[in-house]
Parts: sequence; structure tokens; C-alpha cells
Amino acid sequence: MSSLDRTAGDSRAPRIGFFERNLTVWVTLCIFTGIVLGHWLPPAFQAIGRMQLAQANIPVGVLIWIMIVPMLVKIDFGAMAQVKGQWRGIGVTLFVNWLIKPFSMALLGWIFVRHVFAAWLPSAQLDSYVAGLILLAAAPCTAMVFVWSQLCKGDPYFTLSQVALNDAIMIVGFAPIVALLLGLSAIAVPWDTLLTSVGLYIVIPVAIAQTMRRRLLRLGAARFQRTVARLSPYSIGALLATLVLLFAFQGQAIVGEPLVIAMLAVPILIQVLLNSGLAYLLNRKLGVAHCVAGPSSLIGASNFFELAVATAISLFGFQSGAALATVVGVLIEVPVMLLVVGVVNRSQHWYETRTH
Repeated sequence: MSSLDRTAGDSRAPRIGFFERNLTVWVTLCIFTGIVLGHWLPPAFQAIGRMQLAQANIPVGVLIWIMIVPMLVKIDFGAMAQVKGQWRGIGVTLFVNWLIKPFSMALLGWIFVRHVFAAWLPSAQLDSYVAGLILLAAAPCTAMVFVWSQLCKGDPYFTLSQVALNDAIMIVGFAPIVALLLGLSAIAVPWDTLLTSVGLYIVIPVAIAQTMRRRLLRLGAARFQRTVARLSPYSIGALLATLVLLFAFQGQAIVGEPLVIAMLAVPILIQVLLNSGLAYLLNRKLGVAHCVAGPSSLIGASNFFELAVATAISLFGFQSGAALATVVGVLIEVPVMLLVVGVVNRSQHWYETRTH
């Protein structure tokens, strides 16, 4: 979903495309369009919500595949071998993404949803809200992190390597971590549905994308790059359609319960700032280059919200608090991540005064 292509020997400097430069505009338009359509055509979206197979919504699943397969085609899992020279940055990435982020979000959900805001939230949805927050935090970003990395002049090879490594871990780690944290939060875990979601939204797309990648590379680097470029508009279109669909499903809740949206945004916002700040400071403490520290901190702050939303829908349903919590993550991610990017860029001089 970005114009960053570091594959097949492409050494050109990454350029930020028209879509990436106007992210806030597109997300705002999708939010508005989705909410309006959800109010005007509720029967149509209710019918879409009923289109399920093995508790997974078919339209959402198709859009997610169209959205993430072109992005995953760009991922070279062999690039993980390149991170040996940046092992400190990778270490920080893995520490924050897998040992801090999901557990800190579970704690923040417990603090704010079950205690601080409990009196103002629907009591029947408290467990579901916490579950949605956990799902949102358990999957590191795999697509938009390329955009954030470009905006902070991050090392493209490091960005590619950490995304590949996180994807590999997510295949085997997402379900156990989610199940553990939901269990610790006293929320029942339907393992069959959870594993189905992992298979549909991680394992199968990765397998399809990597098969396509190998076949395209056999035809030459130029053919590979042309095909990736042609697929990119489909990925972007699917992203926008997914956002419209999600906000149409949750439009009435967003308009009717703005206070709930604001309260759910608090732990998400704290978590973004906590994780990005922690990763940034740890990289500085370890003497990691700023071009590595930027993407290392940003991937820990952003989320693979497509997976979180799809899994929330599969586990708890379209109208659940879990689905709403993941959509709130989409709602605030772009402006908050742009804020974090701005801090990373403006603090470069401060960052480098003690690392060199």
C-alpha cells in the first residue's frame, strides 16, 4: 500500500505517492461516507453483515485479501538475514512489539474500561471492549509502517526486514498471545474461530503472496516491479472500501455514542505514545542510528488494524464492542501516527547528540 519497493535489486530512493501524502483526507472521507451510508442504507449493510462462512464475513475477508496480498508480495522473508548488522534495532522492535505492546494494552484496557470509565460504558460490553483493544495491540503494522518509515526517512532495508520478521512471528504468535490475554481478562476464547481468523487473514494471504512473488521474480526484476505497480491501486481501493464498510457497520454507534468513542480512544492513544516513546528511547540508549530508530519505534505504535477488525468481527460480531474498539483504533491511528512521525523528525538533532 505504499510506494516503497525494496525488492529485486531496486535501489531507487523511495518516493511518497499521492495516496500517502493525503492519508488524512482519504481516511476522513471514508469515515464520513461510511457513516452516511450506514444511516441511509442500514438494511443493505445488515445483509452484508450476514454474509458469513465459518463465522468470517466474506466481503470483509475478500477486501482484506485484495488489500494485503499486493503488500505481502513485496515482502522478502529472505531480507531477515540483512538485520544482523542492525540487531539492536531489531531487538528493540521485537521487545516492544511482542513483550510490551499487547500486555500493556491489556493492562490499559483493564484500568480504563473496567475501572476508570466503567460507570459510563455499557456494562454488557465491557469484556468486548477489552477484547477489541487486545486484538488491536496484538498485531504489529505490516503495511502503513512503510509509509511512516518514508515520512521519517527510515532505512528502507531495515523497515522491510522488521516487517518480514514480524509477519513470520505473527503467523505462529498472534493466536496464542490473544488467547492468553483474553483468558487472563476472563473472556472466553473460541479457539476454532480464532485459528480460522489467523488462517484466513495471515497464513493464506502470506502463502498466496509468496507464491506469486517467486513466480514473478522468475520472470525478471522488471516484470516483478511492473506487476507490483499494477496491483497497488487494487490494494489502495480495497483499503478505502474496507474503511467505508467498517464505518458503515459502526456508523450509528459512532454518531450515537461519541462519549464511548472518546473513552475507548484514551487507552489506544496512551499505548501509541508509550510504545513509540519507549522504542525511540531504547534505540537512543543503545546507540542505534536515527534512520533505524524511526521505523523501529513506529512499527510498535501502529497496528495491523485490518486483521484486528476482521478477527473482532469473527469472534464477537459486527455490532460488538470489540468491533467498535478496533474501528476506534482506525479512527485515531492516522492523525496520531503523523504526530509521532513529526516528533521523530523534529527530535533528530537531540537524538543524535548522544549517539555519536
